[in-house]
Amino acid sequence: MGAAFFYHLTRQPLEATLPTLLGKARQAGWRVAVRGRDATRMEWLDETLWQGPDEGFLPHGLAGRPHEADQPILLTTSDDIPNGAVCLMTVDGAAVAPDEVTRLERVCIVFDGHDEAALQTARDQWKALTAAGCSAQYWSEASGRWEKKAEA
Repeated sequence: MGAAFFYHLTRQPLEATLPTLLGKARQAGWRVAVRGRDATRMEWLDETLWQGPDEGFLPHGLAGRPHEADQPILLTTSDDIPNGAVCLMTVDGAAVAPDEVTRLERVCIVFDGHDEAALQTARDQWKALTAAGCSAQYWSEASGRWEKKAEA
């Protein structure tokens, strides 16, 4: 049974934090799906990841393109996960179902702490997932380093 980890961004933007989280997931040997809500935003993330440092290159691709099932990291707006990911990372308030949390090794919900709508979406997701019996952790970077602030 997996767990949902909520990452509250207050110091670093998504484009700085996501590569770190993806790198850790890949080090664990996990295939990853990154789910967003907007195709244009996912294309931007794709370009951003391609521009990362050579030594930390994260092999990835966009859903709907050739070889999507072969991608170790797949960027998508769909509920389908065709690359066999065992870790799902959501951005920009993308939906997560309780059965995904229990089926996958890890679900990471990354949200912008400077956006009130994003905060409310994350709160609602926390309530829904924990009410469904999912294990959850809340992580904050407010102190300058990541710290676990809550667990359910």
